Amino acid sequence: MFRAMRRKKQQLSPGACAEILRRGTSGVLAVAGDGGYPYAVPLSYVYDGQTVYFHSANTGHKVDAIVREPRVSFCVIDRDEVLPEAFTTAYRSVIVFGRVRVLEKEEEKRAAVEKLALRYAPNVPEADREAEIDRFWPGLCMLALEPEQITGKEGLELTQLRGSAQ
Repeated sequence: MFRAMRRKKQQLSPGACAEILRRGTSGVLAVAGDGGYPYAVPLSYVYDGQTVYFHSANTGHKVDAIVREPRVSFCVIDRDEVLPEAFTTAYRSVIVFGRVRVLEKEEEKRAAVEKLALRYAPNVPEADREAEIDRFWPGLCMLALEPEQITGKEGLELTQLRGSAQ
């Protein structure tokens, strides 16, 4: 169903992909948008090792598109360094393919938003995090991306550096 990576020497291991997803702070979610146009939106996320969680308003382009077609891709760029003298870029990125679902159960939605809050505000006291969540709760939508395939790739320059370090 999913294409094999053409340049296999540049493919990242599943563990490296998971680490990039854990440390990343933003990514781009691509959905089937209105009128057949792709819609790609940058957003904050949290990855718990199995699922990617996003927050959203209850209504809007992103949620409408997901409800209409839950199959999406999500890209996280880990490194992007232009090397002008070599006419290339040292890059590393991960793409997650899967299906997104709107979290309907209150306890599942709360657990997901708490993971997100802890990811971005780990040093904020729990009572303050809870108050902020409660403030946005009525209009909050939590989305869960269940991965079907995760692939990662890095530029040849990084692959060669990694190979020479071994």
